[in-house]
Amino acid sequence: MSERGSIIYLEGVTVDYDGFKALNSLNFIVNFNELRVVIGPNGAGKTTLLDVICGKVKPAAGRVIFGKDTDLIGKREDDIVKLGIGRKFQAPSIYANLTVWENLDLSLKRPSKGVFHTLLSQSTREEQARIHEALATISLEGFSRTRAGSLSHGQKQWLEIGMVILQDPSLLLVDEPVAGMTDKETEQTGILLQSLAARHAIIVIEHDMEFVRQIARIVTVLHEGTVICEGTVEKVQGDARVREIYLGRQKVHA
Repeated sequence: MSERGSIIYLEGVTVDYDGFKALNSLNFIVNFNELRVVIGPNGAGKTTLLDVICGKVKPAAGRVIFGKDTDLIGKREDDIVKLGIGRKFQAPSIYANLTVWENLDLSLKRPSKGVFHTLLSQSTREEQARIHEALATISLEGFSRTRAGSLSHGQKQWLEIGMVILQDPSLLLVDEPVAGMTDKETEQTGILLQSLAARHAIIVIEHDMEFVRQIARIVTVLHEGTVICEGTVEKVQGDARVREIYLGRQKVHA
């Protein structure tokens, strides 16, 4: 994608849970082809931010504008997916008893008439080519016939990322992708997300600061439902309020 400008824009968004403001007049903007990392302490509003964008949570106030002028407020979750927003949750959601290829095939064929109908139907050459491309992207070329449940934790995460990108999202939401991964898997995940940013805007929620340093271009820091700092990793690490509220006494190296 070569478009310039914002792909998602939240203005004055408030989410109120019986007096607790998970988001508090939040203003947040991400541009096309941007890899944005969002950090913050527990309860800062990070997951709620993703919930609002994908339609899982309806805010009490504010606007959520996708693309040029599409307001997402009030739209159904499946309609938002069709508009071009894909979400990867922290825990991988895959069909463990199906092969890697079958998982990707199911994601590619939409709208679906059901799992068994999809598995029994014949993929076109174009669809097969797209699955092969996804396998290469997520580094699972040699695992296409492997049962998904037997993959390592990191490979399962990559598989689900492959399943999401086969839905052609313009915006990809990724929640704590490296939790539970080995160091090698974490590094590979960073490389994967950076490569995907050439074709998708990506919002990553993350706690692992080493991983944040690996992938971040711009970091947004949330606290009590609002943005307290935004900028490069160096700017965020040098911000006194961020150190006090989020990083605490951690010794942070650039």
